[in-house]
Amino acid sequence: MIGKVFVTDYVLEKSIEKNILGDYFSEEINDEIEILLVWNQIINKDYLTQFPKLKAIVRYGVGFDKIDVNAAKEKNLLVCNTPDYAMSEVSDTALAMLLSITRGINIYDNNCRKNFNQWTSNTSIKEIKRSDQINIGVIGAGRIGSEFIKKSSMLGFNVYYFDPYIKNEIKNSKKVNKLNELLDRSDVISIHTPLTEETNAMIDESFLSQMKEGSSIINTARGKIIKSLDLIYEKMLKNQIFCVGLDVLPEEPPKQNLLINSWLNREEISSRIIINPHVSYYSVHSFEECRQKASQNALNILNGNEPINIIYDFRK
Repeated sequence: MIGKVFVTDYVLEKSIEKNILGDYFSEEINDEIEILLVWNQIINKDYLTQFPKLKAIVRYGVGFDKIDVNAAKEKNLLVCNTPDYAMSEVSDTALAMLLSITRGINIYDNNCRKNFNQWTSNTSIKEIKRSDQINIGVIGAGRIGSEFIKKSSMLGFNVYYFDPYIKNEIKNSKKVNKLNELLDRSDVISIHTPLTEETNAMIDESFLSQMKEGSSIINTARGKIIKSLDLIYEKMLKNQIFCVGLDVLPEEPPKQNLLINSWLNREEISSRIIINPHVSYYSVHSFEECRQKASQNALNILNGNEPINIIYDFRK
């Protein structure tokens, strides 16, 4: 039997996929492939020409911005993702960045290193406040955003959120109906939206200018939600933005720009910059869970069962 499911990239040791898919799994591309399991591979018209019998694409993770919608539509494909994994991990990363910013962890660490012989001079940072004096603004209150809201509110932060697609009120937080109102009142903004036409380059000049003076921003969602890191760097130089925490970047690996160079060269503002290499989703458990769920969804499709987490359904 020629395998019908192919893993496009990233996953090197494929025992989970093999165990779930059995003979349906294929180590190599062949003309019988019906389903692609996709991590970072860009899925466009040219790539899809290799798969004449393709029926579906299952994205390992949440985002589906690397899948060409028009190409999928042209081939009448089903497109699914795997959104219900790593909710704990991503929200924990955003929370860790929040605490590092609001407690000055990185800044104090850097100050101690620079002023080792003047220990007591390292303490006074006017932006450090008690948690119940800090307003957190969450943009996107879906699975991960709502987890972050729950965790940060339990620590005593005042949590507000903006999400026009969420109708129900979320416990221990307040819904804000206008984005500019959220930006104006929040000391820290945390981004938890997918990358769509609506959110692409959402964090632009206008967005940043509406943020509260001296506030901070955290992005563990999608890098291209930020239009340009240089815009953030310029605001940080003027202290209009206090700190930034980024697990995702507009370009990965990042190209040289003002903010990245400052961070690399340990310039004055670098202690106010936190950068992770797009790993907020990761733990041993979440990585396995994602692969299990994506593989099981592929198996459901092959067996004629109803797939879950459908993003697009272009099947005739």
